Amino acid sequence: MGSIKTSGHEITLSGTEDAFWTSLSATQPEEGIDLIHIRMVAEEPASPPVFTLFWTHPIVDIQAYWRTAGDHDKSLPPEWIKGFMSKVTSQAPVCSLHSFSGRNRLTFAFSDALRATEIRVGVHEETAMLHCSIKLFLEPSPPLKVYEATLRLDTRDIPYYESLEQVQQWWAAQPGYQPARVPETARLPMYSTWYSFHQGLVASQIEEQCGLAKALGCEAVIVDDGWQTTSNERGYAYTGDWEVASEKIPDMRAHVAKVHQLGMKYILWYSVPFVGKHSKAWSNFAGKTLEVIDRLGAGVLDPRFPEVREYIIATYERALRDWDLDGFKLDFVDSFNFRKQEYVRGQDYLSVPEAVDRLLADIIERLRKIKPDIMVEFRQTYIGPLMRKYGNMFRAGDCPNDALTNRERTLDIRLLCGSTAAHSDMLMWHRDEPVESAALQIVNILFAVPQISLLLNALPEQHLEMARFWLSFWREHRDVLLDGKLMPLHPEAMYPLVIATTPTKRIAVTYADTVINPGSDLPADFIIVNGTLGKGVVLEFTENTGTWQLEVRDCRGQVFSTGQVLLDKGLHRIDVPPVGAATLHRR
Repeated sequence: MGSIKTSGHEITLSGTEDAFWTSLSATQPEEGIDLIHIRMVAEEPASPPVFTLFWTHPIVDIQAYWRTAGDHDKSLPPEWIKGFMSKVTSQAPVCSLHSFSGRNRLTFAFSDALRATEIRVGVHEETAMLHCSIKLFLEPSPPLKVYEATLRLDTRDIPYYESLEQVQQWWAAQPGYQPARVPETARLPMYSTWYSFHQGLVASQIEEQCGLAKALGCEAVIVDDGWQTTSNERGYAYTGDWEVASEKIPDMRAHVAKVHQLGMKYILWYSVPFVGKHSKAWSNFAGKTLEVIDRLGAGVLDPRFPEVREYIIATYERALRDWDLDGFKLDFVDSFNFRKQEYVRGQDYLSVPEAVDRLLADIIERLRKIKPDIMVEFRQTYIGPLMRKYGNMFRAGDCPNDALTNRERTLDIRLLCGSTAAHSDMLMWHRDEPVESAALQIVNILFAVPQISLLLNALPEQHLEMARFWLSFWREHRDVLLDGKLMPLHPEAMYPLVIATTPTKRIAVTYADTVINPGSDLPADFIIVNGTLGKGVVLEFTENTGTWQLEVRDCRGQVFSTGQVLLDKGLHRIDVPPVGAATLHRR
């Protein structure tokens, strides 16, 4: 249907519909960045069929493939492997292909993060070329007369993380993509009830844990699934009415007030789309579900009906006013999946993504009118650029007791979330763990906001001492951990070394037996965290840096050693206990 050549690529747009006139144009705002503008016009509104953008790229110094759907897999797939789907509530339409040294070779992103698109990158075996494509309109769309979108190609020789940072800035500047404001509490440690209680909630026990968590440095509690049902079977057959199970929490407003008296904010969990078969609401929404999921005992509400959206929003408004909540954990929004597109009487949208966009946008707008500093948490994989305008907290997907995955997922989120608060999955560990091993759970997520989910009164004193130290360390240095320039190195190896820096402080955390190159122009304070169970760290300096005052602490915060060290050009080993920290201050 059309093609266009840029400085390094030929992009083609193909499809099968004669109703649309299509055009491609290109601009180059700077050397190495090409913007491919797509415009599709029909004389009369028509439902567009699948269109595909396609281009090739030589595999020269490309060894890894970063995308939001990658998780542990950063490998280059063959071209016959299926791509991943991105839409408003799942993933983000962006990929970064980079070298082993972490240099960008091709980062591309698509401006339309609302509609379902398939992103595919694959190795063409005959030519050692990457075949790249973006398939549009995977789900039938309502009739359109005009469609416009932009493909952004970045081939600059810069660190991959800088290229991704500029992608999130590009998205955030688009009309309708402005991120939600982030309240200060959303950037502070929190206690969650999920792993510690699951559905077995008891108001007095929650309040007890909140008191202990506050003493550790937590500023909010997230009360998860279970408050609305007497069933502890982990299903969703009793969701939809959102009435408090009085056997567990006899007086919700009084319970929230007690948590507030402890100096903590209160965030409550809801599964947004689910209406359970055993709920009173089930019969009210007959014929207004996208699907019924028998294994969950629940249906997925269809947001294309205005009364469905209003029911959901009014439920949250009522809870916010009646119970004086401070935020919502809105779960399972990725379950609003397309199942049928035909118009049903009473719908005011044909497109499921557009209806979800309206629902979520209205939720945050109306809740803000009641409490301007409302907090809204979303869970991976619904962490795309549009989700930033609905929520201000993005949490890593569930990975209980898995420090490595938690590290990888929080850093994957950080690379694209900008000012939106990136949160760890809830931290948990066995009470019989060696304290150093337990400390790995916290140290692996230092570059995100910690969420703790343990029965704190059941932990050994050593574990509490360790948690208190590391949460104190995190709060002291969150200016660089959250807000400094972030440099997560070697994503293909699960980020074994991460560095963050400000003009006055630099922190390097090593998660493997590797040599730390702290970079040049070191600020006056340089902190090294040994995120391994080894007994030392090795640094390599490319220049003489002078004499430093050194203090080393173990994983419980106890002083291990102090002194002065001369760090001149070359290799240096510093004895740092397992999961401990060394603080260097330039004399």
